[in-house]
Amino acid sequence: MGHLSIARRFSAVVLPLALVACGGSEPAVLADGSNALPPLSRYDLANRCFALKANGSYVARDGASFVANTADAASAERFFMKPAGLGRYVFYTSDAQYLTGSGGAVSAVAAPEDGSDWTVTMSGDRYAASTLDLALAVGGTGQLLLDDAPAVLAFEPASGCTVYPEMPVGVTGKTFSNPTPTTPVIGFAEVHSHMAMGSDMSDGSGSRGPSAGGVMYGHAANRFGVVEALKNCANMHGEDGTASPENAVLDSDPTQTHDTVGWPTFIGWPQKDSQLHQQMYYKWVERAYKAGLRTMTVLGTNIEALCNVAKESGGDKDTDPNDVDCIDMGVGTKQVEYLYDIEKYVDAQEGGPGQGWYRIVKDPAEARAVIAQGKLAVIPGLEFANIFHCNVMYNDDGSETRGCTKEDIDREIDAAWELGVRQVFPYHDVDSALGGAGIFSSTLNLINYYGTNGYWKTYNCDDGGVGPTFFYEAGAELPSGPFFGDDPITQAMIERTQGRTPSYPPERQCNARTVTDLGRYAIDKIMKKGFVFDIDHAEIRSKQYMLDEAAKLSPDYPMISGHGGHGGINNAQAAQIIRQGGILYPALPNGKDFTDFLNKLKPVWQASGTTRPIALGYGADANGLRNLPGPRGAGTTPIKYPFTLFQGPGWGPQFEAAGITPIKVEMLAIPGGQSWNMDEVGMANYGLVADIVEEVRIEGGTEAISALYRSAEAYLQLWEQTLAASEDARRKPVPQ
Repeated sequence: MGHLSIARRFSAVVLPLALVACGGSEPAVLADGSNALPPLSRYDLANRCFALKANGSYVARDGASFVANTADAASAERFFMKPAGLGRYVFYTSDAQYLTGSGGAVSAVAAPEDGSDWTVTMSGDRYAASTLDLALAVGGTGQLLLDDAPAVLAFEPASGCTVYPEMPVGVTGKTFSNPTPTTPVIGFAEVHSHMAMGSDMSDGSGSRGPSAGGVMYGHAANRFGVVEALKNCANMHGEDGTASPENAVLDSDPTQTHDTVGWPTFIGWPQKDSQLHQQMYYKWVERAYKAGLRTMTVLGTNIEALCNVAKESGGDKDTDPNDVDCIDMGVGTKQVEYLYDIEKYVDAQEGGPGQGWYRIVKDPAEARAVIAQGKLAVIPGLEFANIFHCNVMYNDDGSETRGCTKEDIDREIDAAWELGVRQVFPYHDVDSALGGAGIFSSTLNLINYYGTNGYWKTYNCDDGGVGPTFFYEAGAELPSGPFFGDDPITQAMIERTQGRTPSYPPERQCNARTVTDLGRYAIDKIMKKGFVFDIDHAEIRSKQYMLDEAAKLSPDYPMISGHGGHGGINNAQAAQIIRQGGILYPALPNGKDFTDFLNKLKPVWQASGTTRPIALGYGADANGLRNLPGPRGAGTTPIKYPFTLFQGPGWGPQFEAAGITPIKVEMLAIPGGQSWNMDEVGMANYGLVADIVEEVRIEGGTEAISALYRSAEAYLQLWEQTLAASEDARRKPVPQ
């Protein structure tokens, strides 16, 4: 999770909503555009056009109602069947209405609601549908209604539907697959994202509550698609966006506004600096996947202290702040559960269970098998301070009260593993019972006090914390004295401190709290279990402890620094990370910054003594309350849309040798509406990862492209080494 901006107002324009949607299996199409093949299962209805029969008669419109009373197929209503989930559908009419049940009646409504989500079942060649625990039925006059006795339904392939609106992907051509599960993977790795952050940690069919204290807006995937997932944010952020905590807290400008409309015009958001709006809608992730994204770590995340203040200062006006979960492990667990909802939702769009391109994996062998099918391997993880409920409260007498025991750590590690979590951070932005947070932002000191009842205790960072001996600078200059701020969060923090203020010397300060006895126990248990281990956010001396413990195993337990080295990493540690089989990937930069980072990494790679070819992925931290990369700026070679990936200058011979065919990438644009040019707006959403790939080719040529497309293989090799080292760890005693 990253760190703690946006504006504009417009006159809305009406956009055409007949946008292209596609399923995974493609039925035969007649000359008039109709689907020729009848559905063989309830999943075959996905994203296709049908006339509906109920008890043998075609269903037609009767004003806002529907009746099954005609034998004339030509007069039947046309329904576009948009999957709401596996075996669940939205019946979308030719005039862009929703077949919806409510209070026993069935009618056409303009916006989706709970009764628009229909579960379709099948017995033999007979279908039935239900919503709100009642069946779609036919009354005595043929009118459709809700009842206990279901109508017998039949779906007849048809043409003339209005296609359900959806976010375009803008990629022409089929993405590639790996030849076999044992062939080295070509593709790039995302090692740090937060796709499950948003308005609710579910697909909307069963609320789990919002993440980020109810202030971050939008869904990565919603049962009603983009029209609900990315709709107007006014309910959370207020009219003109004036109630968004982003204005006062993140941008220090309480008068700032933003256009709230969202889909389909997207004037005010998403933007590269709109931190409290969804950045990882699943269609944007699909665009990155088609460009070669092959492994993606998605971390459940939270800052408990910040969440508790945020839920009181803003958020969804329909949500009781008392119902907002701010416990780190609770929020993280719900976010990981939501990833399984996303997997099922993508499956539904692509034709049924297991058919989707988004696959959650539990081990590197499964990941390699998924990638060999041309799909994306998704690895769940956890990133927050109070992992395993190990919070700490500092007492006035100098003692501390810890929120966990060794037994708690054992239980929570087992539960996280059972849930499918495979990558963890032992430390994050606030001190815990396991040790101290890596200092990189003075603002977090106030949050640390709110969460622990104590400010950081510090020392002058070794070697000043900056300079040529550091790969990432350590610590930060910390202000002394009282805090000022008119925003609600700062005021709540000030009230909590009761006038207590810290005092620090002028030099850069590092956290004097290092790995505790419970921290040593947890780190050992993490290694024994076999989690992929990210050391960002740990204090720099704590990083050294973990690296040295990793070196005691055979093979070394590899470590990740995945998105910025928070807390500091010196050059010797960077070389040790690489030498021990780990990886150093930057927070997602634009193409120029990616190439600069590659050049910075090369001497460290050489100094490590590794014989591995250099590999470089990224940790975008999207949805992590951080800005995404901006344009490369004046004087750079612009992207020429459309552009071609996997063929032409900068693309080495490995792509053709692997049988990878080129794909064409258009500028990401909604027909008649918003478009996103990377050279002009930067990475406004995760879909522009594909555009950054083109920037990497322009800026770094074959060397940079090759390093990028080796990064997924490098991650998988690290994961395999992790499991091998874990076996050795289980043979060793727990450190005291």
